[in-house]
Amino acid sequence: MGYTNLRECVADLQRAGQLLRLEQEVDPHLEAAEIQRRVYQAGGPALYYARVKGCKFPMVSNLFGTMERTRFLFRDMLAAVQHLVELKVDPSAFWKRPLRYRDVPRTLWYLRPKRVARGPILAGQTTIRQLPQLQCWPRDGGAFVTLPEVYTEDADHPGVTHSNLGMYRVQLSGGDYRPDIEVGLHYQIQRGIGVHHAAALRRGVPFRVNIFVGGPPALMLAAVMPLPEGMPELAFAGALGGRRVRLVELPGRLPLIAEADFCISGTVDPTRQLPEGPFGDHLGYYSLAHPFPVLNVEQVYHREGAIWPFTVVGRPPQEDTCFSKIIHELTGPLIPTVIPGLHAVHAVDAAGVHPLLLAIGSERYVPYAQERRPQELLTIANAILGQGQLSLAKYLLIVAREDNPDLDIHDIPAFFRHLLERVDWGTDLHFQTRTTIDTLDYSGTGLNEGSKLVISAAGPKRRELPKELNASLSLPAGFGQPRVCMPGVLAVQGPRYAPGKVDGPEQASDPEVERFCRELGTGHAINAFPLVVIVDDSAFVAQSLHNLLWVTFTRSNPAPDVHGVGAFISQKHWGCQGSMVIDARIKPQHAPPLETDSEIARRVDQLGAPGGPLHGII
Repeated sequence: MGYTNLRECVADLQRAGQLLRLEQEVDPHLEAAEIQRRVYQAGGPALYYARVKGCKFPMVSNLFGTMERTRFLFRDMLAAVQHLVELKVDPSAFWKRPLRYRDVPRTLWYLRPKRVARGPILAGQTTIRQLPQLQCWPRDGGAFVTLPEVYTEDADHPGVTHSNLGMYRVQLSGGDYRPDIEVGLHYQIQRGIGVHHAAALRRGVPFRVNIFVGGPPALMLAAVMPLPEGMPELAFAGALGGRRVRLVELPGRLPLIAEADFCISGTVDPTRQLPEGPFGDHLGYYSLAHPFPVLNVEQVYHREGAIWPFTVVGRPPQEDTCFSKIIHELTGPLIPTVIPGLHAVHAVDAAGVHPLLLAIGSERYVPYAQERRPQELLTIANAILGQGQLSLAKYLLIVAREDNPDLDIHDIPAFFRHLLERVDWGTDLHFQTRTTIDTLDYSGTGLNEGSKLVISAAGPKRRELPKELNASLSLPAGFGQPRVCMPGVLAVQGPRYAPGKVDGPEQASDPEVERFCRELGTGHAINAFPLVVIVDDSAFVAQSLHNLLWVTFTRSNPAPDVHGVGAFISQKHWGCQGSMVIDARIKPQHAPPLETDSEIARRVDQLGAPGGPLHGII
């Protein structure tokens, strides 16, 4: 059976030697986050902060810091949940191997939340200022909840069946929020809470919200799961946690999760928004302050012995990388049932997740054609971009499984090599302009505004990819320091970005990059590299695959930033005859990258020194 509550989980990890207690006082302002980042990068244990400065509640972090520990937390129910997924994909499998699925009836029972009159969550009440005031990055706008479980219901269909439990950003302090009275809610487009908010506005009823923190780990994972329509996250939490989620009924209020550690309960005023942020986010930059809904706080509940769990987001990899991996393990087999012809999809963590999707699909159209080219792949790509959070993708790279059935979508160098060997820049680039991108992505033309690029490839190899640089390679004035990042990919250091003038809201393309492409021409040796990336620091980009992916796909907006040698437009289709060139330099509208505080870093260094509590870990 899974854990009843978070305290059971902490005790179990300590018994298993997978948790370290820090008894000395830790400041939730920057210090706790710096400790978490260091220990995560070192592959260290979960951390229990027994003494939190200015707060009576202890904290815990790094619960999901390694895949081994993540699987350990859910070890009792992982197989059972996977069996449910298998039957969802192929119900007839039950009759072929009934003994394999003997745990399914019990798991189905766990899907049903249980109504109760009382629960531990009602043991005490506190205020927002008495909660841990966790600030992770120096320029953050205040304290944030980083592992919230935000519960809402549909005003058109109230009740758990149509509820949403999502992990949306919550700002506890700072900005213009009235202390103890208001907190900020930030949620991206295409999220369930947004649909519920709209329904409440339409019906003219109060939009009630419960923000839970803590409880068994299954609640935290359920809050980030991309579940199919019709399955509430509370049901999944019951299946993964190995017990029904108990809900305390309160007259005229949303139910309370009985075993949660904290609950901030209140209503959202539909007429009021305040600037939320800045916040150091998972793309590796700050998301800036923008108007978002405000929660009017009514009660702050907590259980006896409550523990405040937290994580830190920032440039990947961070702890949330393990969330993505376990989600793929659980839901990967469902992908072909959602989009026919799609075999695998991978949101690339190193690129900030939404900026880059890789996909493998079938290319079965016109099987008798002498020359195979992407056709069905484009149908699949359009379907991917119509699916929930996948619709926020900025670059979607898709290849045909028939060309290499053994291609592993998580082997990023192999995937890029396969695509670059086959892609035809004259026909295989497909843009969507003036559309939506991730709220947190500032490479576009405004909040949620930018463009998309689908790159498809199918058929036999059309080129060999160079692995070394020709010593005699010459570049136009202002460009230099070429570095080979991987076979077929070249980083070139360019001049500081200086856009030309445009009328209207569009981002301007830099005339310097256009000159770069024009002066090289299709006969230049650089065209042996199908992909060229213009960057601010080519040595940094070529230093690692993570640097290449992060810089290329977080600092470019396809429509203005994709150029090409020998570029042309034919029947409104853009392509190029030579190298495709991506301008991935920092631009004026970009948010600042995340940097740590040097004094805080020195303080944490001392914790890792001989005699310190983190010696031998960081």
